[in-house]
Amino acid sequence: MFIQTEAMPDPARMKFFPGQKVLSAGNAEFLNDEAAERSPLAARIFQIAGIVNVLLYEEFITIVKDSETEWQMLKPMVLGAIMDHYQSGDPIINVNNNVDIEFETKLEKFLAPIPENNEAVAKIEELMSNRVAPAAEQMGGSVNFKGFVDGIIYVEFIGPTLGLVGGMTNIFSHYIPEVKAVKDYREAIPKPGLETPEGQKIRQVLDERINPSIASHGGHISLIDVKDDRAYVRLEGGCQGCGMADVTLKQGVEVEIKNAVPEIIAVLDVTDHAGGSNPYYSAGKGGAPAK
Repeated sequence: MFIQTEAMPDPARMKFFPGQKVLSAGNAEFLNDEAAERSPLAARIFQIAGIVNVLLYEEFITIVKDSETEWQMLKPMVLGAIMDHYQSGDPIINVNNNVDIEFETKLEKFLAPIPENNEAVAKIEELMSNRVAPAAEQMGGSVNFKGFVDGIIYVEFIGPTLGLVGGMTNIFSHYIPEVKAVKDYREAIPKPGLETPEGQKIRQVLDERINPSIASHGGHISLIDVKDDRAYVRLEGGCQGCGMADVTLKQGVEVEIKNAVPEIIAVLDVTDHAGGSNPYYSAGKGGAPAK
């Protein structure tokens, strides 16, 4: 088995081409070893110290390392892990995860193209290919179109590309007047927790007290979901990958949320900090609960 490699503009990233199919379609991103449990291939790669992100595409694998480890040391181990996986006969992705299957089924149904939007979808795909894809590739990632519903374009941000959302909204709305916004595809399916009294209070706290204070730094914090006594937030813009993200979350956001909503006992950060301009979780810690 001959595996080719390709360096990327971001020195922390490298592509590996195994010469065999990786995914049958689309892509998948794994941010830590726990997430990699869905993929035996990603799990093998995460056993190597210094790996912080694994992205699977149809023809290649993108590996992201931390800032302290050199590719000269990592590369032979990654090549060995990929070769061992293909020789093992294990699947690339485990297909017996009922939660993932249910989510993907709901997502596919929700984002199914509406006939009257076919012309708009064709234009969106053209702009994605000609305008968005080159910009995302320069950043070391990609942006994939998922669906167009009620004026909202839903996309998947792979790698450090979330910062493109503002420019994408401007481009798409300029050429396609019915476009209202561009959002992460995971926001497509309504989450009941956001509509609970606790969810509404937390969003009010974020909108009125927290986000205005961090907007001057280009930051933004979104409430992703509320389940039981836990709130899930994502740090965006200047907050993603910021070295002070943990301090911001624990000393600011969590305190404000708990004061306003005493029922919440934990605030969980689900941000891909490794995709930010200054990754805070450089050791592959992934999203961690604020305590």
